[in-house]
Amino acid sequence: MAYAVCHSLIQTIDRILNLDPQKYPISDEGKKRIKDLLAQIEFVKEFLRKYPKEEVMEHFKISDVSNAANQAEDLMEHFIYEHYRWNLKAEKMAAVGRPRNRTEILYDFRELDVVMDEISPIAEKMAKLQQQLGVHPVTTASSDPVSKPDLDTETVGLEEYLKDIKDSMCGQPSSQRQIIPITGMGGIGKTTLARTVYNDEDIINEFPVRAWIVVSHNYKVENIFGELLYALEQQIPDTLVDKSETVENKLHRILTLKKYLIVVDDLWSAKAWDDIRKAFGDPKKCDGSRIVITTRDETVAKDVTTSPPHKMELMSRENSWILLKKKAFRDRELEPAIEKIAWEVVDGCQGLPLAIVLIGGILLEEKMEAWGDIARDVKFAVESTTEFGKRIALSYTYLPVDLRPCFLYMGGFPEDHEIRISKLIKLWIAEGFVGNENEAKEHLYKLVRRNLPLITSLKPNADFKSCNIHDMVRDMAKSQSLDENYERRQSIGHTDLTRLARAYASTLRSCLTFQPNESSLGGLRKFKLLRVLDVVDTDAYSLPAPVFELFHLRYLAFGCPMEVPYAISRLQNLRALIVRPSKRLRHHSSDNVDLPLEIWMLPLLNHLVSFFDLLPDPKGAASALEKLITLNVVKKLICTEQMMGLLYNLKKLAITYFGDKYPNEDYQLHNLHLLTRLEKLTLVVKEGSLLKVKSKPVFPKTLKKLTLSGWRFPWEYMKGIAALPELQVLKLRDHAFEGGAWSTIKEESNDDDDDDDNDNDEEEEEEEEGKLFVELEYLLLQESDLEVWKTKKDHFPALKRLVLNRCGKLKKISEDMGNILELKLIEVDRTNESLLECARAIRDKQEEDYGRVLIVRQI
Repeated sequence: MAYAVCHSLIQTIDRILNLDPQKYPISDEGKKRIKDLLAQIEFVKEFLRKYPKEEVMEHFKISDVSNAANQAEDLMEHFIYEHYRWNLKAEKMAAVGRPRNRTEILYDFRELDVVMDEISPIAEKMAKLQQQLGVHPVTTASSDPVSKPDLDTETVGLEEYLKDIKDSMCGQPSSQRQIIPITGMGGIGKTTLARTVYNDEDIINEFPVRAWIVVSHNYKVENIFGELLYALEQQIPDTLVDKSETVENKLHRILTLKKYLIVVDDLWSAKAWDDIRKAFGDPKKCDGSRIVITTRDETVAKDVTTSPPHKMELMSRENSWILLKKKAFRDRELEPAIEKIAWEVVDGCQGLPLAIVLIGGILLEEKMEAWGDIARDVKFAVESTTEFGKRIALSYTYLPVDLRPCFLYMGGFPEDHEIRISKLIKLWIAEGFVGNENEAKEHLYKLVRRNLPLITSLKPNADFKSCNIHDMVRDMAKSQSLDENYERRQSIGHTDLTRLARAYASTLRSCLTFQPNESSLGGLRKFKLLRVLDVVDTDAYSLPAPVFELFHLRYLAFGCPMEVPYAISRLQNLRALIVRPSKRLRHHSSDNVDLPLEIWMLPLLNHLVSFFDLLPDPKGAASALEKLITLNVVKKLICTEQMMGLLYNLKKLAITYFGDKYPNEDYQLHNLHLLTRLEKLTLVVKEGSLLKVKSKPVFPKTLKKLTLSGWRFPWEYMKGIAALPELQVLKLRDHAFEGGAWSTIKEESNDDDDDDDNDNDEEEEEEEEGKLFVELEYLLLQESDLEVWKTKKDHFPALKRLVLNRCGKLKKISEDMGNILELKLIEVDRTNESLLECARAIRDKQEEDYGRVLIVRQI
């Protein structure tokens, strides 16, 4: 963590030295002190990067470096904050004819002498050590881009468990509902086994409705019910439940009428089961529904059900070796001496899958010459404790210094919390751990390679969507945070901000809340150095005024409905502004929050995510939001040339229109093509149509992801989309296109003229016709009246996944679709039996004729 604090301090010093000297005056002596400190810190940071922690610990304490750097950064950011406050007051006084004297707050930074007295001796020791150690053998991080790691789906040692559980789930489809418990110690693979069952093709086809919920220690019934209902509503017809019903009644109705599989992961007590089981419908229903429960406590399993648990045991030595091989060296041949070391690692892990997976991640990233040291560390950890914590902690010991703050930050999230990757990346950038999104992704990929975060869901194009970390890994991260005094900078999930302020008000940089608690927001006024503030899930309906004086704030997220005042313009360092519905309003999306005109006065804003907001008319006076790359979701955006010019750097844009409210509005969607960097676009029409005003978009050629919903375009409009050269994901929802027939095949000419010119023309037309959807990997048709779809394989050459959901009139697809070499999965809703039968016939023919594996899944 010392490396991260030094890195952050260097960034802060750079900002201070480049501030406007009229607004933030520093004496010459103060500048000299700052530059002297900068030179020392840059040397210390480089030393920490080159030399591993173990080699320097006996000479000085790393925590001394962290504390001194923290103290220096606190001092300088307080300097900026106090000057900012002084400038605000000076403007108000000048407005009433009472100017203030700038010398009232002139800093000379004498306080830095104290920090230098602590840093200088450490830097001197490091310089001597550097001479003694010479060139360090450990390789530094490569500057080359890091490729996204493949996700392992290995089930080493789980085969027998999986077979037994599947037999009990699918053997008697009309049997009474059963509860199937999985038990075992932490880190043994209970969740992995449950996830393998949950994602098994036979299980998916057996259960029309599936959901996964996590209970854990600090569960809240209303949150669990909300998450469960949200998952279920994506899988049922809208008419099945009445929107006016309570959440509990909706759940009871769905789970009474539908056959289901629900996984209740990480159940810690019988009381928790008693609190949540009332939502699961009639326990005596006889449609084959199943509930899978994972728990460390066998007593809990016995209290919940009389069914014998599937108790997981430690892995055999042979299976441990197979798992380590898959994680660490795969198909690499090992020299006898190296293989002997690998077996020592296996024995040191004592059959615990989590330990094997984590140490396998270390071996994968380290050169084989270092394996001997790793094996000795594992042996030492075994001998020093009967628990597995120290073996797991090796993952941190061998973690590169630039990845450590990113990992510790993840460890601060609540137990079993599913972390959205897009949010995590924004938080890392706001904290200064990384400089941009690409660098953040590289850090994430490196952590995933080491198996520290677990990827829990993917986007349609296979990008990582969400992740979490194992409880034991999280505990290790929290322990390291305490050891390195990192908790002074970060608070995630703290329920009492007033109490927190008494301990860390002058040092805290990140504050994220997850519990409804309105009264605690008053304490925010004391956190002067905050960079990150997320209070989406509080019960508050307004933010305290001092929040808009947090000059260092870079990430602000709060819940609807809540006012966005004009004072938002004071947050000149803001990079991300997120206004989203809180959990209390998850099922009510009618609230509106208007953004003020001052939103155009945030020069560094990268992300504006406001689900219920209107983007104010710039009125000709606004400057371009040059840094804005995300605008999601905005209502009634009129795409004038001026507006597109102000948003010219956008990469992600989502717009919702209401056709019944403004039926004659011209939204000038033809100007969308002016957004020449746009990669992801979502256009939604609710409650009506915009076809009366010919709102035909002209899409930029840079699009990679396109979602259309409710537009009711004629299928002829698809030609422009088919020609987009970089489009990878296309989602067509809620009658995005209307009409009974869609054909990508050019109609044959009736002209019998066989002259050479006509032959050449036809060849050119066929060549041009073939260049359709050239990069498209994912296609979704949902809620469509399509009856006939004529196409051929050449028109979707890159397609990997085809989803046809609620297309009741479509009874078959072209047999030639099965000949798309990249196609791996076709998903069809289970109510469309004819289309399912057609897809299965295509699958069977591919297997029979070519030996290809094409999965057909009912949804």
